[in-house]
Amino acid sequence: MKISIGNDHAGPDYKNAIVAYLKEQGHEHINHGTDNTNSVDYPDFIHPVAKDVSEGRADLGIIICGSGNGAAMTANKHQKIRAALCWNNEMVSLARLHNNANIISLPARFLSIPQALGMVETFLNTNFEGGRHQGRIDKIPCN
Repeated sequence: MKISIGNDHAGPDYKNAIVAYLKEQGHEHINHGTDNTNSVDYPDFIHPVAKDVSEGRADLGIIICGSGNGAAMTANKHQKIRAALCWNNEMVSLARLHNNANIISLPARFLSIPQALGMVETFLNTNFEGGRHQGRIDKIPCN
């Protein structure tokens, strides 16, 4: 699987740990994140991830900022994106099962790196249930 990842200044350590995990699991990745903690504008690092996923260059995306909110809001501006801000594994699982989330947004200032890695594992290994949920997802995009 190919994963696109992006982060702002709150997430370099998280990104590095996630990238190492992705490599261990045999996944490819595209890195759009900053590598230091100097203040940056998160949209500059999140839009490329959303484009990778919406245009098929990546299967899924992982985005990281301090609260996860700005990153999720930015990614969700893209028509084919369903970015889910997740705080725990149950939220991740439901985002994949019921909403077919294709990007996970992680709040770096509220998660430990081990928690984030567990959430990434759940995100990558949970499949969409389909069924009644598909009709709801079809109603999400604005025309």
